[in-house]
Amino acid sequence: MPKTSLACCVLTISDTRDASTDTSGDLLVKLLTQDNHNLVDRALIKDDIYQIRAQVSKWIADDSVQVILSTGGTGFTGRDSTPEALSPLFDKTITGFGELFRWLSYEEIGSSTIQSRALGGLANGTLLFALPGSGNAVQTGWEKILSNQLNSDFKPCNFVELLPRFSER
Repeated sequence: MPKTSLACCVLTISDTRDASTDTSGDLLVKLLTQDNHNLVDRALIKDDIYQIRAQVSKWIADDSVQVILSTGGTGFTGRDSTPEALSPLFDKTITGFGELFRWLSYEEIGSSTIQSRALGGLANGTLLFALPGSGNAVQTGWEKILSNQLNSDFKPCNFVELLPRFSER
């Protein structure tokens, strides 16, 4: 049986990238479509708490959106504010997502992973995952966590089972 296709949105958060230099966003789109998921919408916005919340709130209010994947703004430098923007929107935090991401990243970049504030949560029946802005971080997050957890066939459990709208599709 083929994997369930989920309706996904990709958000790049950056003060320096534009559509022509958004390699992490491009990579996320490539990875999710290779895994049979559908890209519903994509945006690139500045690292601003209120712009981030406005875009994500629009998507979580849309019943057709099941997953929101963001890249960028998860560090400690400058205006990095993705965790502060997203956390108040969560109905539930998926604490293990950030923990597992940092553990996996430690194998690749050592103790520098402590500066990553990758996080995940559930808001209005929509899964949200915030990944760092590097292509390597996006690849790690997708290939080692999200590819399996967004696969309804992955056992013993997966995030698809948490989607209230999954049974309605």
